[in-house]
Amino acid sequence: MYAPKQVVSNDELAQRGLDTSDEWIRSRTGIARRHLAGDHENTAQMAIAAAHDALQVADADPREIDLIILATVTSNHMMPSTACMVQDALGAIRAGAFDLNAGCSGFVYALSLAQQAIASGEHSLVLVIGAETLSRALNWEDRGTCVLFGDGAGAVLLRATEGPAGIQASVIGSDGSGSNLLIIPAGGSAMPATHDTVDQKLHCIQMNGQEVFRFATTILAQATEQVVTKAGWQMQDVTLIVPHQANLRIIASASKRLKLPVERFVINLEDYGNTSAASIPIALCEAIGAGRIGPGQNIVLVGFGAGLTWGATAIKWSVAPGEAAVPGYRNAWRWLLYRWAKLRSFTRQKLRRTLMLFIRKADHIGRQ
Repeated sequence: MYAPKQVVSNDELAQRGLDTSDEWIRSRTGIARRHLAGDHENTAQMAIAAAHDALQVADADPREIDLIILATVTSNHMMPSTACMVQDALGAIRAGAFDLNAGCSGFVYALSLAQQAIASGEHSLVLVIGAETLSRALNWEDRGTCVLFGDGAGAVLLRATEGPAGIQASVIGSDGSGSNLLIIPAGGSAMPATHDTVDQKLHCIQMNGQEVFRFATTILAQATEQVVTKAGWQMQDVTLIVPHQANLRIIASASKRLKLPVERFVINLEDYGNTSAASIPIALCEAIGAGRIGPGQNIVLVGFGAGLTWGATAIKWSVAPGEAAVPGYRNAWRWLLYRWAKLRSFTRQKLRRTLMLFIRKADHIGRQ
């Protein structure tokens, strides 16, 4: 995972002239602070940093990655996909790469696609990333949205394997009739960028908070129940639930509906806010780091978001934390690979420019 170093507290937001307070934000959301990207940080850079971390933990060779799926709503550009930038930076020369936009459900959607890609036999190693720079899409005068979100990235590697562990089931769903409830209106083909759209802040996140809250309190529990049933488990078989981190009251409501103690939920909302597609992998990484996840445990990842979308994944965990220790020389070798990838990218760009100059010169001589 990766989180920007810049941390902004609720009190700091209030001091910036926003009509809010620490008590107001905490009581309604459970958020105390959030990480915000610096001037030189963006979605691609954070995704690459999280990918480096995942490859180190898995002791994997980036050249063996078959597919990269990057879940995000804040890609670096409309095109190309940010996943291609990640592929280039990692030196993942065999990998296809694409972005996936399913709002805050994006990471779970990406996991489902990755699992199916492996199960089909077409791929054996898939990198799944959730990364967001939501601070660049916020109206910092709208306290109903800007206090909620943060920036960050999380990544996992999925590998084909034998045995009972791994992803047991996934469910995904959508209801496009609610597409206007959480939206960035301008910037796409329906409303291209103009001076007016910028002036009206239509390139910023707009949300009907009450409707989204009502949807989330229902769907979080429903999706969890569906994936648990699909996996052949009972609810009491679930060791830990890693939900999308949007609002503490939503998680508390799911706990009540599922009749599970809130201690079975991973909650880090207080420190990160809502990081959209990055929230579940960041929470997963922190839970592993805290020793809350171990071999043989049944884990559910569950999210909901713009679209409206939702999804859940049931996983039987297999890797003990101690197994993640990697010899130092392997990390040094990966460091060299990343430097080679940077040199390779630079060289290929130079060759393209040189070739184009040669073609233009040859065409000019031919016309003479």
